[in-house]
Order: sequence, then C-alpha cells, then structure tokens
Amino acid sequence: MNFMATKNPSAPPPAPAVPKRDDGGSVVAERRPQRTAPPRMYQVVMLNDDYTPMEFVVVVLQEFFNKDRETATQIMLKIHLDGRGVCGVYPRDVAATKVNQVMEAAVQAGHPLQCVSEPVE
Repeated sequence: MNFMATKNPSAPPPAPAVPKRDDGGSVVAERRPQRTAPPRMYQVVMLNDDYTPMEFVVVVLQEFFNKDRETATQIMLKIHLDGRGVCGVYPRDVAATKVNQVMEAAVQAGHPLQCVSEPVE
C-alpha cells in the first residue's frame, strides 16, 4: 500500500526571553507569549463532466456538505456552467475526507464525478 508521506510535527521553539532590569540592578527574563498561526484552509471543488446526473450532484452536496436543496442546486448549476464549483472550505484533513467521501459515492453509483481539494489563497 502507498501511504501519503507526512512529516512528524516538531516541537515549537521556546519563547524568546527578553532581558529586563529591575530596580536592584538584577536582570530578569520575561517570556513573551507565542501565537500559533491558524491552520491553512482548503476548498473542496467539484469538477463538471458530461455524464454525472445533476440530481446526483445535488444529493452529494446535501449529504456530504450539509447544504439545503436550494443552495445545493445553485452550486450544482455553477459546476455545470463554469466547469467547477466550491462546495466548502475546511482544514486540510477535513477537506481530504470530504473528497474521499464524494469520490467513493461517485464510484459506487457508477459516475465519473471528480472532486479535488486545493489551498485557499
């Protein structure tokens, strides 16, 4: 089996100490709190093809992306007219899971629907 290679997370660097003098001439080190950056977000994008029924795309959007019927229909029409449409924006692992769920449902239904995730800029 081929598994996606990932790096093990490294320990965060220690917070830089800022020397500070008190009134007695001693040096005291203060810690500055470190802020972590928010996780990078990824958009899940469905690609248009000429074979997958529109109703199947609407059902997939409702089932896996929790869209109501009207919103799912609007996204489906965007996919159909523009060739691609954003289904949702998630952290990397959640986006990968959504892509896998959509692809598995398409294969089980016998449709060539394609779905990808890409970083949000």
